[in-house]
Amino acid sequence: MLENPQVLVAGAGPVGLFSALLLGARGVPVRVFDINPGLQRDPRAATTHPATLEVIDVDGLVEDMARVGLIAPIYQFWDRPSARLVAEFDHGLLGDETRFPFVIQCEQFKTSRLILDRLLRLGNVEVLFDHEVLLVTQTADAVAVEVKGPGGIASHRAAYLIGADGGRSTVRKQCDIAFEGFTWDERFIVLTTPFDFAAERGYCYRSYFADPEAWCNCFKVAADGPPGLWRTVFPTTGDTPLEELMSDAGAQALLQKYFPADRPYEIVHRNIYTTHQRVAHRFRQGRVALAGDAAHVNNPIGGMGLNGGLQDAANLADKLSEIVLNGAPDSLLDLYDLQRRTLATEFVQEQSIANKKRLEASDEETRQRTFAQLSETAADPARAKDFLLRSSMLVAQRRVNAMTL
Repeated sequence: MLENPQVLVAGAGPVGLFSALLLGARGVPVRVFDINPGLQRDPRAATTHPATLEVIDVDGLVEDMARVGLIAPIYQFWDRPSARLVAEFDHGLLGDETRFPFVIQCEQFKTSRLILDRLLRLGNVEVLFDHEVLLVTQTADAVAVEVKGPGGIASHRAAYLIGADGGRSTVRKQCDIAFEGFTWDERFIVLTTPFDFAAERGYCYRSYFADPEAWCNCFKVAADGPPGLWRTVFPTTGDTPLEELMSDAGAQALLQKYFPADRPYEIVHRNIYTTHQRVAHRFRQGRVALAGDAAHVNNPIGGMGLNGGLQDAANLADKLSEIVLNGAPDSLLDLYDLQRRTLATEFVQEQSIANKKRLEASDEETRQRTFAQLSETAADPARAKDFLLRSSMLVAQRRVNAMTL
C-alpha cells in the first residue's frame, strides 16, 4: 500500500487516471479508487479535439492514441432528407494555430488503457479497482474517505480529493453539491456496425445529419483494427418500449429507414441511454474538487463531454501540484472552479445544445437558413477557420485559461 498519498482520486475512468498521471509524474503521491473490477470496455466517447490533444500531449500519449485510433481532419454536415452535403470543414485550416490540426477518434476505453499503462510505471501512484467510495469527510487540514474493498471498509486520508466518479458521483453527493440543469425527454440509441459508410455512401469519419424527424451522428472508430466500426446515434421517443427499440427488428428498421441498404445491416453493438445537460453548482468544496462527468454532463453532439473532462484534469493537476509541492495557496482551486465551470456553462452546455437544435430543426425556413450559413461559412477560409477554432474548443480553452480571480 502506498504510504501517505497527498491526493486521493475517486474514479478510474480517463479523467481520474489522467489526473493521477499528471500528478504522479510531477512527484505527488496519489491513490485512485474505482468501484469496477477493472477498466470498463464500454464503447463511449471517442472524439478527441485539438484543444484536448494539446493538454494530453505527455509521454507519447497522443502518438499512441493515433496509433490505436483514427486521425480525422474533416467533418461534414448533411441534410438527410435530400441526401445533400451541406458543408465540409477541414481542421487543416488550424495548422498555424495548433500542433494538432485534426481530431483523433480513439475510444474512451483505449485512452484509459494507455493512461493506466503509464501509471503502472510510476512508483508513487496506486490504482485500487473493486474499491467503492462510500463516505467523504473533511477538516481544515485533510480529507478522508471510507472505501469498501475486497477486505472490507477502510478509511483513507490525504490532503485533497478529486471526484472523477461519473455523472452519479458519490463524491459530489457527499459534498451536497447540486447538479443543476435538465434531462432530455428523448433517449439516445447507439447502433454500431461494420457497414462501410465511407465506401458505400461517401461519408467521412465524422458526419452529422440534420433531419426534422430524427437527426443522426455517424462516425468511425478503429475498434480492434481494420476495417473498423461505424457508430450511429439517433434520438428516440420516450414512449417506445425499450425491448422494441433494442430488438433486432427495431434496430434494423431504424438503420434501414435512415440509411436504406440492399442488405440487412450487421449490428455488433447497441445501447440506449438517457441524456442530461447538467453542471455542478460548484467544482470545489474545501479540499474536494470535481472533474469530468462528476462536474458536468451534456449531450454527445459535437463530442465535448470527455474533452471537457480531460481538460479539467490537466487544469486541476497543474493547480494541485503547485499547492502540494510548492506551497501555493489553495485559492488556486477557486480559480480552477472559475475557469472550468465557466467553460462548462458558457461553452460546452451552450454549444452542445445549439448543435442538437441545429440538427433537429423542423421549420423548413429555419433549416434552409441554417444550411446556407453553414455552406457559406465552409466556403470562406477565414470564416471556416473561426468556426473550427470554436468547434475544436481552442477558443474556449484559451479564454478560460486567461481568467484570473
